[in-house]
Amino acid sequence: MLTLAFVVCAYLLGSVSFAVLMSKVFSLPDPRTYGSQNPGATNVLRSGKKTAAALTLLGDAAKGTVAVILAQQFAPENHALIAAVGLAVFLGHLFPLFLRFKGGKGVATALGVLLALNPWMGLAALSTWLLVAIVFRLSSLSALMAALATPFYAYLLGMQREYLLVATVLSLLLIWRHKGNIQNLLAGKESKIGSKK
Repeated sequence: MLTLAFVVCAYLLGSVSFAVLMSKVFSLPDPRTYGSQNPGATNVLRSGKKTAAALTLLGDAAKGTVAVILAQQFAPENHALIAAVGLAVFLGHLFPLFLRFKGGKGVATALGVLLALNPWMGLAALSTWLLVAIVFRLSSLSALMAALATPFYAYLLGMQREYLLVATVLSLLLIWRHKGNIQNLLAGKESKIGSKK
């Protein structure tokens, strides 16, 4: 019963879209109506409002971190529960109840989950994203490279099998959510970070 309650609450928390909330706060267009039509920080940045994009990024990451940390506090030895909560908050962002199950791609929320599961794993994934972003200025490519690398980081850090499994599932879902971006990358049509599409 405790596991179900935590998982449901984590999913509902993940369903809160900071892209939509920040757009309303800053009187911006709904992020689902322009650019990539994705309710995420990168698309909010296309509005030209960097503060809104930054707060979207922080909010989406924070909900992943908060959900996992709460599970760790209440059941520190229950690695299966903690992993399930991490996956649930991520799925909430991808398929949010409050947005008719049409959510973002989950990069920031996944980062928040990874940082809470293991700060070193989260920092390694973030470093990979930043390095690729600095060199190529392509958010999608950065996310894909970080997703591919994350399971290897989890393995090298000797993490519990439950955490290794959830890191792998998160990575696979991230890659799947970027399938359209992969096509654009191959066609040379992917937008650069900060560009207005």
